[in-house]
Amino acid sequence: MDFDLNGGNKRVFNRLGGGSTRSTAPTDSRQKVCFHWRAGRCNRSPCPYLHRELPGPGPVQSQGPGYTNKRVAEESGFAGPSHRRGPGFNGNSSSSWGRFGGNRTVTKTEKVCNFWVDGNCTYGDKCRYLHCWSKGDSFALLTQLDGHEKLVSGIALPSGSDKLYTGSKDETLRVWDCASGQCTGVLKLGGEVGCVLSEGPWLLVGMPNVVKAWNIETNADQSLNGPVGQVYSLVVGTDMLFAGTHDGSILAWRYNAATNNFEPAASLQGHTLAVITLYVGANRLYSGSMDESIKVWSLDNLQCIQTLTDHTSVVMSLICWDQFLLSCSLDKTVKIWAAIEGGNLEVTYTHKEENGVLALCGVHDAEAKPVLLCSCNDNTLRLYDLPSFTERGKIFSKEVIRSIQIGPGGIFFTGDGTGQVKVWKWSTEPTTASS
Repeated sequence: MDFDLNGGNKRVFNRLGGGSTRSTAPTDSRQKVCFHWRAGRCNRSPCPYLHRELPGPGPVQSQGPGYTNKRVAEESGFAGPSHRRGPGFNGNSSSSWGRFGGNRTVTKTEKVCNFWVDGNCTYGDKCRYLHCWSKGDSFALLTQLDGHEKLVSGIALPSGSDKLYTGSKDETLRVWDCASGQCTGVLKLGGEVGCVLSEGPWLLVGMPNVVKAWNIETNADQSLNGPVGQVYSLVVGTDMLFAGTHDGSILAWRYNAATNNFEPAASLQGHTLAVITLYVGANRLYSGSMDESIKVWSLDNLQCIQTLTDHTSVVMSLICWDQFLLSCSLDKTVKIWAAIEGGNLEVTYTHKEENGVLALCGVHDAEAKPVLLCSCNDNTLRLYDLPSFTERGKIFSKEVIRSIQIGPGGIFFTGDGTGQVKVWKWSTEPTTASS
């Protein structure tokens, strides 16, 4: 199943240093700005048209094509899982969301140079478009892993393992050596990968009508049957494995150590459309669905105890951070939920984006401050300080980023729609922009 991620609203990228309007019919070519230069693609030498902007009517100064955007990065240490609170985060005050960090203004919109991506931009440092995959001051691109031919739908790094596992819609699972960055194995699965999860020695892969389980220590494998359609999300809570499926069901298995098998335990019914995302926190299972709702389930009795209906489109991702639940949707919002008297959740803050939001991931920076990674369907991943939602960086990709995974030592991974997996690192030493 494919989602309409654009929703009819494609982001307008304004060129750096100028407005979004263009003169369309100057009579003298010497006073006409080259259209191809503006797009970062002119290769004529000499070109009969201007490779600079015409003077504007007002006093506003624009940045010309020689403007270069420099980025510094800092070295870090990863401070734990996404649900842990970092220093400086006042988790006791739900009113602090979006209130710190001053006014959040965006002065320009960046665009990666298409010719630089193809390796043939002739302007070098003078190009008006970005020659880097990121913009920010505290992280850097380490390497890129090429091999998948379609969207990367899952990334897993088992604890203590020297292998990284990535799954894709190209129907393969790839194994990467963490030391060399080389692909050491490709497993052809015969079906699109919907998600990948690592739990203890088990590597779990969601696929159409089945969950595949491999024990990476003993090489034992098992097929967990029961799902109807694609399995989009997997999560472990208490002693059970949960799978969100295309038909709206959430299936549960319990691992039997005596038989070394996963045994069917329950089927949670309530969603009317596909379950896209699952998360476990505070003895609760949270599920987000294409039916635009979030359901809260008790892990004690597997009963639904609350249904949240504030989103107006597909709920794409859920995470817990301290006592808060964070959700994102194709309705272009990230919502922060907090418990009120009686234990029910209510929205305490709504962060709005210009595009649909696809995935969330919580990390800590080099100073152990909480940062939210927020993937949007304009092919960017935004980095926000929490709880202020002050933007501190941005990652660009050729297509949408649907997979984000945290690793040890300040490492994090992103997987996009082209099949590329990029490895990033929080850092403390100043560097130039990631290329």
